[in-house]
Amino acid sequence: MNILVFGPNGSGKGTQGAIVQKKYGMPHIESGAIFRQNIQGDTDLGKQAKEYIDRGDLVPDDITIPMILNRLQEDDCKQGWILDGFPRNKVQAESLDKALKDAGMNLDYVIEIVLPRDVAKLRITGRRLCVNDNNHPNHIAFDAIKPVEKDGKMVCRVCGGDLKTRPDDQDDEAIDKRHDIYYDDKTGTMAAVNFFKQLGGGVKVISVDGRPSIGEVTDAIMKELG
Repeated sequence: MNILVFGPNGSGKGTQGAIVQKKYGMPHIESGAIFRQNIQGDTDLGKQAKEYIDRGDLVPDDITIPMILNRLQEDDCKQGWILDGFPRNKVQAESLDKALKDAGMNLDYVIEIVLPRDVAKLRITGRRLCVNDNNHPNHIAFDAIKPVEKDGKMVCRVCGGDLKTRPDDQDDEAIDKRHDIYYDDKTGTMAAVNFFKQLGGGVKVISVDGRPSIGEVTDAIMKELG
């Protein structure tokens, strides 16, 4: 079972991806990790990507997509994978679809976590990241996942680890920039989601409301995955 997962920053897609990974025993692959692995491993593609990154430029799709395909063809992906963080726009969606088909790989599901933009922004500004595991949900605005107090400071409600904030989580301009890309339904990430909705060919798109609790969102996804 091969899955793409979409959701705006703040939607909990990383958390849901980790839950799907655990249930089905498939790797949860994040595009950023693929870049780091290739650069640290000094692969040919990693060297090419690093040149663009060092200049502050975006890495072209003809480098990014082969990196992703290489990862999806590794042994631990033989029983399936869940890809998070790519594609980010319609052109990338089209290119990824073609590359998967050329490689003889099927895409089975697309999971879309739907969240209004204002709610997504509130979730970002209030979230706290566990230093032990970023997928441990902690949020100062929601009682169900509020951090706990220990020795006079707030710590992770799951493991008791220290908490931190991402600097760009507290930066309105940075948040708006990320959401501008995601919610753009002409060329951005929403356009990529819509591409897969219209694709057909055996790809099932699962759209779930991201506003309820983590458990309720998980239940909605699992109901569709079977």
